[in-house]
Amino acid sequence: MSDLPPLPQRLVIDAVRAALAEDLGRAGDVTTTATVSADAVARAVIVARQPGILAGLPIAERAFRETDARIAFRAESSDGDALAPGTVAARVEGPARAILAAERVALNFLCHLSGIATATAALVERVGHTSARIVDTRKTTPGLRVFEKYAVRCGGGCNHRFGLDDAILIKDNHIAVAGGVMPALERAKAAAGHLVKIEIEVASLDQLTEAMVLEPDAVLLDNMSPADMREAVALVAGRALTEASGNVTLASVAEIAETGVDLISSGWITHSAPALDLALDIAIG
Repeated sequence: MSDLPPLPQRLVIDAVRAALAEDLGRAGDVTTTATVSADAVARAVIVARQPGILAGLPIAERAFRETDARIAFRAESSDGDALAPGTVAARVEGPARAILAAERVALNFLCHLSGIATATAALVERVGHTSARIVDTRKTTPGLRVFEKYAVRCGGGCNHRFGLDDAILIKDNHIAVAGGVMPALERAKAAAGHLVKIEIEVASLDQLTEAMVLEPDAVLLDNMSPADMREAVALVAGRALTEASGNVTLASVAEIAETGVDLISSGWITHSAPALDLALDIAIG
């Protein structure tokens, strides 16, 4: 996928080193040290056991290279590629002890992120007949957000804000504390810089009508029925981006998209997507 943003290498290195330190602990891989000679060389492949979308290959590569710079890593697929069972994603060759020590860390990242990409792609496919885009949320694993949002892009989705400092998103609790939709929006507009977008969550058509008086950049239609979403899209009439949120599943996403909303946000694709089954197989002989 040529339009994927590059992963920030500083963050990749930090995450991989932390994961290796967690796994190798104080004494290193005692099993491999006990059973594999120091001069043994191994060849291995990373292979898909089930169909899905690949994501996280650069992180897996870094896990092997951080363990031993002598390891040769050759990608046979690219992030964003569709994998069939048996597809070789990469080939690894070098000191056997280092390959075995890095294996689990590399696969943990690769399987988790590929699972997110696969789940995202499934939603994207269901809305392909519409103009709606699938976007992620902040419901991510602490410390892994940048990688999980990258995986969403690998699956054909788009990124929502990366953090609380990206944009203003006024949610139900902000509205409750501020005293209503209008006071919350008025304060946000007074505080926002000229490059800061403002989105507000609304749970009813009445709240939406009230919000549109102050012309937010986007409105989040929270847990609305498809009928109400259609009416909301007509009410907004292109004056703001419309985002559907809540109860987004493979079964419901097409109907949601057909209401005409611009965006459909899903927390499931990052917090609950099952890992994609990829494995490292040592070549024998």
